[in-house]
Amino acid sequence: MATYIMITKLTQWGRKTIKDNPNRIAQVNKEIEAMGGKVLAQYAVLGQFDFINVLEAEDNRTVARISMELASRGTVEIMTMPVVGGFSL
Repeated sequence: MATYIMITKLTQWGRKTIKDNPNRIAQVNKEIEAMGGKVLAQYAVLGQFDFINVLEAEDNRTVARISMELASRGTVEIMTMPVVGGFSL
């Protein structure tokens, strides 16, 4: 399994969805699992973006499909990056 960072920014509709249904975040995490990914960590952040998620997926194709599915709903803007690890600074 590969690790990915997904940085998301809520749209106007996404902010309304979370306000009206805070449990939606947990529901989306389950949907990500159904699409072949797994949320390892999730952080709400202040600043330009709203969430930083650490995901695990089989490959780039799987995580691209997850990103496209979530972004196509119009509730988030997403930037997804593969993690390159295994070294120390």
